[in-house]
Amino acid sequence: MTSAVDPTDSRAARQLAVTLLAGRDYSSGELRSKLVVKGFADDIIQALIAALQHEKVLDDQRYVEHFVAYHSGRGQGPARIKRDLQALRLPGDLIERAMNTGPDWVARAREVRQKKFGRVLPQAYAEKAKQARFLQYRGFTGAQIRQALGTDIDLGDA
Repeated sequence: MTSAVDPTDSRAARQLAVTLLAGRDYSSGELRSKLVVKGFADDIIQALIAALQHEKVLDDQRYVEHFVAYHSGRGQGPARIKRDLQALRLPGDLIERAMNTGPDWVARAREVRQKKFGRVLPQAYAEKAKQARFLQYRGFTGAQIRQALGTDIDLGDA
């Protein structure tokens, strides 16, 4: 048996938001979606998100920076991370800033390539293409892949 939530109960909305944020960081859009699903009124959600941002409990810039650091650490490249952040409807300027101040993407591509395929750079075209496709799937750009492979392999517009 579930009890219906009062859509105007700002105290319950805040309690739920703080409970969610205690578990992990959320973007303001993600938190908004969670509160909407629970049935809270839009004006209550808007005021709560503004208050949490003012209190620095909810910070989209911090969320984006952590997202970039975490996902780049898992071997994902900038194109994939940027696409995932855009899907979360975060402001483009925050995404661009975090991507530009993020890790050295070429160094990350080299590390990811080396972890998967070993230290020796590929010599055969087929192996270069295989490694390039792997890095492209991970979200690295064509220029980053060429530098990581130490080659001028043609990747089209990647």
